[in-house]
Amino acid sequence: MSEAASFPVSTSRLRLRPHVSSDCTWLNRVYSRSDVARYLLDEPWTIEEAERHTTERLAKTDLDDDSGALALVIERDDEPIGDVTLWFTDRERRVTEIGWVLDPAVGGQGYAAEAVRAVLDLAFDHYQVHRVAAQMDGRNTGSAKLAARVGMRQEAHLRQDWWSKGEWTDTLIYATLGTDR
Repeated sequence: MSEAASFPVSTSRLRLRPHVSSDCTWLNRVYSRSDVARYLLDEPWTIEEAERHTTERLAKTDLDDDSGALALVIERDDEPIGDVTLWFTDRERRVTEIGWVLDPAVGGQGYAAEAVRAVLDLAFDHYQVHRVAAQMDGRNTGSAKLAARVGMRQEAHLRQDWWSKGEWTDTLIYATLGTDR
């Protein structure tokens, strides 16, 4: 088990920090959008769901604590623009999964890639994970391009393996290993 990471983590344009209670407002604004929720497991959030998810994220402050997860807010100029979560799928073998959401209002400017790279660096350099995977709806070409841009390799395209929101969808799996770096 490693020492707790030090936050915030800064990149050239962003700051990544753990969630706080007041994040509920912007989380609801982003996750309540149908265009954001389209490729996620949940339907667009209500304010009650935003409150519940915010509470869950508050506990995800260190990969090596009891939660086995790290949920970070992506900030640009002190304004939240998205979030990235990293969690263990196999703690003993240091295997993780990563997920991200960025406010579409700031999409296409490389912020998500910058934030995901920073979390991958944290995963491999600080937490000494073996593998980080990302699973996504096969229609989510933006996330697939992002995964490839940050050096993740497409390992699978599972055809119509997931029933989501009334239809069969494909799943893409991307991953990277510590030895790929």
